[in-house]
Amino acid sequence: MLMALGVLNAQPPQVLQDSVYHMAVDSTQYPELGTALLLDDGVIKVESDGRHSATYRQVVQILRERSVSTHEEQRFVYDPTHEKLTINWIRVVKPGGEIISDKPAQTQESDIPAEMSSPVYVNRKVLRLSLRGVAVGTLVDYSYTREELKPFRSGDFFTSWRVTAGTFVRRSRFVVDAPKDMNLRIEEQNLAFARQETSTNGRMQYVWATKDVPWIKGEMFAADSNDLDQNIRIAAPGAWSDIGRWYAGLAKDRYAPTPALRDTVHALVAKAKTFDDSLRAIHRWVAQDIRYVSISLGIGGFQPRLPDSVIHTGFGDCKDKATLFVAALGVLGIEAYPVLLNAGGYVDRAMPTIGQFDHAIAAIKRHGTYEYTDLTSGVTPLGELPYSDESQFALVVHKDGKTEEVTLPSDSPDANRLETRLTGKLSTTGTFDGRLEERATGTTADGMRSMMPERFDSAQRANVMRAMAEHVYPGADGDSLVAFDGKDLEADPKVSVLIRHGQATQQSGSTDVLTVPLGGNTLSQTASQLEAAPKRRFPIDASKVLGHINMTYEARITLPDGWHARLPASLSAVSPFGTYESSYTQNGNELVLRRHIEGATGIYPPSHVGDLIAWLKRAGGDRVSVILLDHDH
Repeated sequence: MLMALGVLNAQPPQVLQDSVYHMAVDSTQYPELGTALLLDDGVIKVESDGRHSATYRQVVQILRERSVSTHEEQRFVYDPTHEKLTINWIRVVKPGGEIISDKPAQTQESDIPAEMSSPVYVNRKVLRLSLRGVAVGTLVDYSYTREELKPFRSGDFFTSWRVTAGTFVRRSRFVVDAPKDMNLRIEEQNLAFARQETSTNGRMQYVWATKDVPWIKGEMFAADSNDLDQNIRIAAPGAWSDIGRWYAGLAKDRYAPTPALRDTVHALVAKAKTFDDSLRAIHRWVAQDIRYVSISLGIGGFQPRLPDSVIHTGFGDCKDKATLFVAALGVLGIEAYPVLLNAGGYVDRAMPTIGQFDHAIAAIKRHGTYEYTDLTSGVTPLGELPYSDESQFALVVHKDGKTEEVTLPSDSPDANRLETRLTGKLSTTGTFDGRLEERATGTTADGMRSMMPERFDSAQRANVMRAMAEHVYPGADGDSLVAFDGKDLEADPKVSVLIRHGQATQQSGSTDVLTVPLGGNTLSQTASQLEAAPKRRFPIDASKVLGHINMTYEARITLPDGWHARLPASLSAVSPFGTYESSYTQNGNELVLRRHIEGATGIYPPSHVGDLIAWLKRAGGDRVSVILLDHDH
């Protein structure tokens, strides 16, 4: 079986004459690294129709014990319907060239099974190789070739190369050989060297070769847009409109209304009183009743299934759901469109290729603008998007192949709120009785809906009430849960529970020590980590500091008569990196504790790290975990 795959089909270079091995590094010079790459080599040969072969070779030096296990087992995945995989060689040697093992000790090829949850059926094989003799100080030398025999879209080609490969690299070489008239799109990012070009027999060869590429250590809150990572991206000539026309051709016969689709749609909207009611009924059906199962076999990875097939089986993937939604709205005379994007990933707009897309949603044009919906999210209302889709580059594809390049909308952190309110009364024995309420909006509400079943059974209710009560005060009892149907996308995402007998204070003479039920604050620790780091090199992405959050927590506790709180100082820390505010007040018998945390967006230069540290220290200064309560006798 392995020889049929082409495993160990090529001859490795002569071991004793391989100068790469003699470039082994002194591990003491790289105390933070688990490995070093003595050679990182890739050679791509592409044809105008998109067929190509890619041969890679890596010589990895094992520097630390923690990296042994990750290199003892090697794994290669390929699609036998249009790809051929050849393991040219794989061996373990000493830096002097002495062979420890010249082939895998064990090999196994198997299919990739579909997961039980959100299954994806694919024509992919995984080849697993177990190596013998990998240890600190050894070298793992392997080479493999992957051939694309029949591209799904003729002429489509995309490849990339990371020069800064995540560790120290002694030699890096990337070669692309293509027909001279192919006019490849080439994008170089932050390269510290120039490529070499040669023309021979009607072909162009592009070579990127360098040596001693330093390791670039990652940094907290680093922006992806930086001038440190060295990358190369190459694509076949073309435009996004070509991608749109190709997809439209695959899907053109998927939108025609059939009797089964018409009957289903008319039944769904029979009780609708308004246009919006009809839209929501169709949306809820596709998003919630059609379960997610992907059958990405062959061209099925790109071509949506027929709506009748999706209705009959009751399942479909993202493109199936989007197509069904578009076709169903077509029955009602509503124009809708599929939208192609990368789910939560980066798309290089300068590199048109189907390889950059892995997701599909839908769009409705209303009032001169598009309204988008992701049918794979059964907890996101019509007209809103999951956070992973927001701000992404996407293609709106019309039935005639017309393609529009768009940037999907995004909400500010202010739109994604989580509001927690605790109200109640403290007894003279220090126990608390009251109510905890939580309410969410925007993408934060999606998370709350996902945790709410249509209805709770008795065990679920008990578990939720206990968890909510003990989150406030350990040992407290929960009662009278008020929840909502997570599948009802028009329901207010709100939940509340009564809290009984929570031990909120510990008595010390004429003073009670009240535990503040607001959670901890670790921002000062983050400041210390940043302060201890070497000089900053990466830009700062503010959205990674606090995240896409807007949280407000308020506790209103009625104290016994004659009790007075020793109030901590309130704090307000507002900066381009986020907002942190806390306040502690007492009005009569009512003690009011409030905390507000809100994320921010924006990219800032490394020189702003001092401002970030100063803000984190100030915000982290609110470390109030207890409040002293004095009471008269």
